Amino acid sequence: MIKVIFDCDNTMGLPNKDVDDGLTFMYLIGNKAIDLLGITTTFGNSNIEDVFAATTKLFKDLNITNIPLKKGSAKGSDRRSEAAKFLVDIVNKYPNEVTILATGSLSNLYGAYLLDNDFYKKIKEIVLMGGLTKPLIINGKNLNELNFSVDNEASHNVLHSGAKVTTMTGHICLQAEFKKEEYERLMKNEDIPSYVYIKENSYAWFEYFRELFNTEGFFNWDIVSAIYITNPELFDDNFKSIVSDVEDLKTGFLRIDESNEKGSKINIPTMIKNVKLFNELVFEAWSNVAVENN
Repeated sequence: MIKVIFDCDNTMGLPNKDVDDGLTFMYLIGNKAIDLLGITTTFGNSNIEDVFAATTKLFKDLNITNIPLKKGSAKGSDRRSEAAKFLVDIVNKYPNEVTILATGSLSNLYGAYLLDNDFYKKIKEIVLMGGLTKPLIINGKNLNELNFSVDNEASHNVLHSGAKVTTMTGHICLQAEFKKEEYERLMKNEDIPSYVYIKENSYAWFEYFRELFNTEGFFNWDIVSAIYITNPELFDDNFKSIVSDVEDLKTGFLRIDESNEKGSKINIPTMIKNVKLFNELVFEAWSNVAVENN
């Protein structure tokens, strides 16, 4: 099994807030290839208090009692948080075995490095959702980058850490649109409690995003990174030399310079090779999730 820590800014269930972290969590606990060692919360989609409260509720709804949940630092505060300490403890317990999936600000990872300067050397792999190599335009509207820009200093630290890093930018995530037919699939399978739960806790966001960007639905940003962990064969490896400085990362910009020998080699896949199979993997994992009182 793949040992994973999920570092996220989950806001599933909060008004007009993204649901993709919650959907990703459900994918991870429903996928039999994943050994989920813990959840660490960070800010991004909302502040740390909202994120931790939303994630605590998600744990209750899904009757999760055997997975540690640790709270990260607030924006602008000391990054050496409970979550950062947990990251250090786990990678020391399982050196070179743990994959960290990080889908919000990277403050907790930076905090772990501040606690243990050898932290990155003990990680098997870091898989991120974040960054842009060009403007992200959805039906004529520009969507600003969030995850790397919200704590650009932490992002700089992680991207140039020397660890094995893969990031799914907003561009590839546009291929993972959760459309009307996906919602119809949820609605037609009311005998599967997890599908009902997802429908009830994400439909408001589906409608909100569709109206905001005139799309068929929303984009399942974070789950792209999770599926890379379980099914890397669905993606094209695309290693690039990244030279982004702290200023670049204020907008989440991944500056590529292949001629710069001091750049950091980061894997930035650009294609989901089989979107149909991608969606099947998502729905299969979701169907394995038990829901409390639903």
